[in-house]
Amino acid sequence: MAHLRIALNQIDSCVGDIAGNAESVLQWSRHAAGQGADLVAFPEMMLTGYPVEDLALRSSFVESSRAALLGLAERLEAEGLGELPVVLGYLGRSEDARPRFGQPAGAPQNCAAVLHRGRVALRFAKHHLPNYGVFDEFRYFVPGDTMPVIRVRGVDVALAICEDLWQDGGRVPGARDTGAGLLLSVNASPYERDKDDTRLELVRRRAVEAGCTVVYLAMVGAQDELVFDGDTIVVSERGDVIDRFPQFAEHCTILDLELPAAGPAPSGKVADGLEVRHVVLSEAPAEEAGTPEPAAAAEPAEPAERLGYEAEVYGALVTGLRAYVRKNGFRSVLIGLSGGIDSALVAALACDAIGAENVYGVSMPSSYSSEHSKDDAAELARRTGLHLRTVPIAPMFDAYMDTLKLTGLAEENLQSRLRGVTLMAVSNQEGHIVLAPGNKSELAVGYSTLYGDSVGAYGPIKDVYKTLVFRLARWRNADAEARGETPPIPENSISKPPSAELRPGQVDTDSLPDYDVLDRILEMYVDRDQGRDAIIAAGFDPELVTRVLKLTDTAEYKRRQYPPGTKISPKGFGKDRRLPITNRWREDGGS
Repeated sequence: MAHLRIALNQIDSCVGDIAGNAESVLQWSRHAAGQGADLVAFPEMMLTGYPVEDLALRSSFVESSRAALLGLAERLEAEGLGELPVVLGYLGRSEDARPRFGQPAGAPQNCAAVLHRGRVALRFAKHHLPNYGVFDEFRYFVPGDTMPVIRVRGVDVALAICEDLWQDGGRVPGARDTGAGLLLSVNASPYERDKDDTRLELVRRRAVEAGCTVVYLAMVGAQDELVFDGDTIVVSERGDVIDRFPQFAEHCTILDLELPAAGPAPSGKVADGLEVRHVVLSEAPAEEAGTPEPAAAAEPAEPAERLGYEAEVYGALVTGLRAYVRKNGFRSVLIGLSGGIDSALVAALACDAIGAENVYGVSMPSSYSSEHSKDDAAELARRTGLHLRTVPIAPMFDAYMDTLKLTGLAEENLQSRLRGVTLMAVSNQEGHIVLAPGNKSELAVGYSTLYGDSVGAYGPIKDVYKTLVFRLARWRNADAEARGETPPIPENSISKPPSAELRPGQVDTDSLPDYDVLDRILEMYVDRDQGRDAIIAAGFDPELVTRVLKLTDTAEYKRRQYPPGTKISPKGFGKDRRLPITNRWREDGGS
């Protein structure tokens, strides 16, 4: 057996900030060297951020990534860190692919490299390219066709990138074929509810298949609608958990691993015809090479405790909102506070994400607004410490009505649009970005007024069904109480019947079924793509199912105009659910 000390960096990166991301690699490599690491690793596409989308098709961006990689190798060497192998992801291109129809222009690749002694010792590209859900990697990348293996301190380390573990074949059996003692996979795996258990079982299974210890190194942070929760996992060749990192937090761990010593250098082809690329960085184990052992072994790892369901989802929403605000250079947010549960939860998320001092609320009562709703908005501000002002819309409403003589739904929606105009005016004047408070249930059935409550730069609960909104609000309050803090959300906002308050005595159930029923239908139709017959077979009223599905189908044009928002479900309203706006297909055969 041979000893290998590896530094695993579960950290954030920002798309397009190549210089800033390179600085992060340099900083954490210094830290790893100071801890006596033999090998340091960073996530997928660390140098460019992930996903880069159509930036991959811009040759200037690809070349900037490649140049930065070379520059980073030279800087590591100049700082005396050249003997420490550094594994990180970057955007590269194929040197061999010839232009052809259907291939991305310039043959870009989702690559990773090993930097050592001031140069790029080894490059390789992702072999399995995901093309489902939010992934479009066939659009952007050319697949890799090698089996990369590096020898470090007498241990052969096989290398892979994210989807290479999720798909059968390729680099997992290739690791076994090469006799590797460790399989290191760098990843940028987006968060979804309940994905951590799926991920753990996957890594366990791949470790057994590869016949070696597996490191699944993940990214944290967020990019536009995607959240990366970390959850780095290290398992033995038997599938036993060696270490597991916390979720939604940057984390660096130094692991001391006892691994099989390398045998003869592997060569030739392995699974899927992958050509072995074997590079020797340091042949002998540390004690045989005369390298001083570290002063002390790293403390045995204690796998991080898993978050509960509500805590995990809430953490994802906070992470997504914080990243959107900070990475886009904003400092403060603006929220229309109605006293209702949706805006209250959005406000609590915002306060947790960027601090209450950077959250601004506007109460915009109309003649239909209840006193308790105004009081609830004020109580929310008192509990959280956010800034609150009141701007009555009644005078504006009366002026419009005198001119337009609106009735019915048009009159109701006018109130929402006046609130949207007010928020955007304050946003333009003071520089805050507006947060849209719509939830997934409302967006699904079209109960979101265009240019009204849909205005904003970001929708933090866009992918959260109404029933989950209530669960998260109750959880956040209970969590505050458990820590001896003031619960942020007024109890009345949680307990009162949901209402848009656009006419006297209005409640949501006047025109919608109970949210518990509605959300279960929507979950089957939207998240799981179940048809009308399957939903009815699950026990739901046929007439209600037909109505809900029709509402959902005809609201597609509204959802296309809604701002981006944090994705937490297997299928949010965004890149992973792409339906035509002009569409006469109906599940009941009608139109």
